[in-house]
Amino acid sequence: MTDLLIRNVTAVTVDPGRRIIEDAAIAVTGDRILHVGPDADLPPEHAAAARVIDGRGMAAIPGLIDSHSHAGHGLVRSLGAGNTDAWFEACEHIYARGSTVDFWRAEAQLALLERLMAGVTTNLTLLGGGADIYRTDDPAFGDAHCAATTASGLRTVLAVGPGRPPFPKPYTSHDNGKPRDLALSFERQMEVSEDLIRRHDDLLARRTGIALIMPVYHAHHMEDAAEAKAICKMSDAVADLRARHGVLYTQDGHRDGTIALASDLGTLGPFALLSHSVDLTDADIAALRETGANIVHNPTAIMSIYGRCPAPELIDAGIRVVLGSDAGAPDRGFDMFRHMKQAMLYHRRHFADPAWMPPGKVLEMATIDAAHALGLGDELGSLEAGKKADIVMVDMRKPHLYPPNMPLTRLTHFATAADVDTVVCDGRPVMENRRVLTMAADDVLDAAQAELTRALERTGLAHLLEEPAGMWGASRFEASQGPAWQPGERAGAKT
Repeated sequence: MTDLLIRNVTAVTVDPGRRIIEDAAIAVTGDRILHVGPDADLPPEHAAAARVIDGRGMAAIPGLIDSHSHAGHGLVRSLGAGNTDAWFEACEHIYARGSTVDFWRAEAQLALLERLMAGVTTNLTLLGGGADIYRTDDPAFGDAHCAATTASGLRTVLAVGPGRPPFPKPYTSHDNGKPRDLALSFERQMEVSEDLIRRHDDLLARRTGIALIMPVYHAHHMEDAAEAKAICKMSDAVADLRARHGVLYTQDGHRDGTIALASDLGTLGPFALLSHSVDLTDADIAALRETGANIVHNPTAIMSIYGRCPAPELIDAGIRVVLGSDAGAPDRGFDMFRHMKQAMLYHRRHFADPAWMPPGKVLEMATIDAAHALGLGDELGSLEAGKKADIVMVDMRKPHLYPPNMPLTRLTHFATAADVDTVVCDGRPVMENRRVLTMAADDVLDAAQAELTRALERTGLAHLLEEPAGMWGASRFEASQGPAWQPGERAGAKT
């Protein structure tokens, strides 16, 4: 018997024929789509369903996929009020020395709630960030994130791995509320990463997966013999662990020759997702062709201000490019509709030509292309019989989405996360009529606020919540007018 039947909906399928079916029926049993087609052609055996959703006035799209983000960032968004250096340093102090397992659990729940309400059913997120600060000193941090994912009904590929040499790295544990300084070794981070792989890497069955990560290196890092030797040792160890378990691999912040170097270090392949990737060289592009690595374009990120990801040129060269949010901080969020729109505007402005990055391409980058980059193109990314039932219904009966024509163009140019009405993941409704079914939203928000407050108290960084006077009147914000970063004066902080 059909478990769920969606009728009278406009289905933007992203299937091989890229069908847009104006009056469609979508039948689901268990976690799989059984049928997608015109409502008039619905097979009789699917007509009687345990649940029927009337999709009149709605557009159904595949669950959106965010291919690059950061855990932790959801609780530190806006800290420093535009002072990017202060924000990065705050990430380091909070993530490595001011956070607890409860902090990471609360942040995961907050990010998952935002994603769920934005129609993002699958994401790849790094367990930390800033300047390569990954909370892999203890598996409890990754366990908390994976448990939050399972409870939410969504999917997360959690990227874990080592930070940047030299080791050991100064971290602080807050077991039972008591701070304890740690000298975190490369070996410990690899040990924890492998433990998390063994217990959580099952994205289709358990909705949690594990990827490996290591820092991005530039040519100047290889000029010192000792540093180069350490980098090669790290690369070999990470590549070996990845190969033994067959997991995904990602890196954060490629630019200007670093992809070619990563290829020389032997870490790339079709299993790799390389984020940002701005100002690429000819050698970088040749390495992408040779290895089959995927690019994650983050058009709303700060790094896309500092440099340009040549996404259209890469696509035309046969290199897969997908979209990522770069997380909910310092100045963005998980609204993939916003990132699709920004991708269009970003490259149209570059070429001074509105023909670039058409609506269908950016939707592919957030659905079927991303699914292929995750190695799951046969399972996710489109509305097709046999695939996982990840279905997002967007309420198109709104003034900014009217008149009711050209649904693809309306979705990518005008829709926002707030227009998402109903979300089904793995065949299970997780939100209906904007009502979240798997999470208590007020509890999530309250826990997020409480954990940020505690983290700022531990690190003495509460002053980074102050709005500076320099935000008004002038055409350019001067960071010197913002909250000062004064590590020598912060109570309890380690510099």
